[in-house]
Amino acid sequence: MPNNIAVLGGGSWGIAVANLLNMNGNNVSIWEFNPADFESLVENRQNKIKLPGVIIPDRIEIYKDLAQAAKGRSIICLAIPSHTVADVCEQLDTLGLEKGITFLNLAKGIDTKRLMRMSEVIVDGIKHADYANVATLSGPSHAEEVARGMPTSVVIGCSDEDRAGFLRDIFSNHFFRAYSSPDIIGVETGGAFKNVIAIASGILDGLDGGDNGKGALFTRGLAEISRLGVAMGANPLTFAGLSGLGDLVTTCISRHSRNRTFGEKIGKGLSFEGAMAEMTMVVEGVKATEAAYKLMSEYKIEMPIAVQVHEILFNSKDPQSALLDLMTRDLKSEF
Repeated sequence: MPNNIAVLGGGSWGIAVANLLNMNGNNVSIWEFNPADFESLVENRQNKIKLPGVIIPDRIEIYKDLAQAAKGRSIICLAIPSHTVADVCEQLDTLGLEKGITFLNLAKGIDTKRLMRMSEVIVDGIKHADYANVATLSGPSHAEEVARGMPTSVVIGCSDEDRAGFLRDIFSNHFFRAYSSPDIIGVETGGAFKNVIAIASGILDGLDGGDNGKGALFTRGLAEISRLGVAMGANPLTFAGLSGLGDLVTTCISRHSRNRTFGEKIGKGLSFEGAMAEMTMVVEGVKATEAAYKLMSEYKIEMPIAVQVHEILFNSKDPQSALLDLMTRDLKSEF
């Protein structure tokens, strides 16, 4: 039986997910809050700026009214920037949603004000949401490739393993393979904090730091992410999986990665403000860096790469000086 699914967000990821779920035989709606973007989506059946050439099938309904988009839907996917999730949840909570709805978070970020993961934000904001019916999808999944049917594997985390398995089944097809995991903490922390390392990767590219440096950055960056995630309650094995190592490597090397691209602009000499002005989509790693800096102090752990990225972004530290400080830290055992 087809599922009735609302995808909140008409950006590149929202369109890619909506098209995928429609292809898999589900009844799908898209909600786009920006009036101009909504009109453009209805008129052109595509997002010409963020995902040009990818057509939204006529079978997918597009709404600017949240209540209409969510009405009668058993699954609500939040494909919106992490900093907007709390506000949208407040709006959803006023709609009188029925119990039992599944909420699937697609954002990779942290609420920097409350230092909450996205599933925590959803549970906090919607009265009928709890950890059994809130899940997060993460992993190496650039919208540009998913939308064009390129092979992709992801992981869906949920404390309710049956629900995670159900979502895994409705997302999977011949080019998109989903796995399930009960470790939603690990899935969310890996997805959020790899963006910090992706910014560092871009900075290193901008400095022409070479392949040796990139390999070291991936490895030590993953160590930092794992250290923080485990302190927050995650299973360490999760970081060797799709939402950890898989997403980290992809985001750090891909031409589609907005976080890597943003970092490269800074490495080549642009200021924080100058680099942000050239970006057309949200750079989630900026807020994730702020959150990592706060959380490392709260959990009393070391994250030297995250510290240097924070110094570059928020205190205008010279990237070359930051790299030198990383390379000349006190020597120690690797593990």
